Amino acid sequence: MTDDTPWEPPLAGDELGHLTGMLDRLRTTFRWKADGLDATQLATGLGASTLTLGSLLKHLAAVEAMTFTWKLHGTSPGSPWADSSHDWTFTSAAGDTPEQLYAHWDDEVRRSRGRLASALATGGLDQSAHIASDDGEHASLRRLICDLIEEYGRHTGHADLLRESVDGRTGEDPPPGWRATSGDSPVGCEP
Repeated sequence: MTDDTPWEPPLAGDELGHLTGMLDRLRTTFRWKADGLDATQLATGLGASTLTLGSLLKHLAAVEAMTFTWKLHGTSPGSPWADSSHDWTFTSAAGDTPEQLYAHWDDEVRRSRGRLASALATGGLDQSAHIASDDGEHASLRRLICDLIEEYGRHTGHADLLRESVDGRTGEDPPPGWRATSGDSPVGCEP
């Protein structure tokens, strides 16, 4: 990791550094793929799929909110996520402005980082989460982080295809020194 690529996870770190580093790298790559688009571009789909970069921004904002509130502690993630269905985050994005979509994601990532830091300070990766299997086995915080990494991995792949179809942007990672041009993103290089 260098000052112009702060999203790079450590090459040789501990488990926590690797888990949070990979999560932040995927968050940053996803945000780079979705950055700087207008309403039409955020609503552009690909083929028969109804998936858009705008719907992914809103969906991942909801996933961030749910992971470190309800799944971890059994508490409500608050409005608008508390009463939303899985499909709602995808279908309602078309009615949101780009500013709203970027704000949802930026704000929830910022809150998630704070909630995760607090949880790690009080219980570490092995602490039991609220969410449990049908037979009562509770997930660990480690599992929640791994699930979030997997969620971002899947949707960053979708974002790769969607962004390329919008304006041709391709690439595995943001270029060194990248900063978001839309919203108030908590990822990328500091201004």
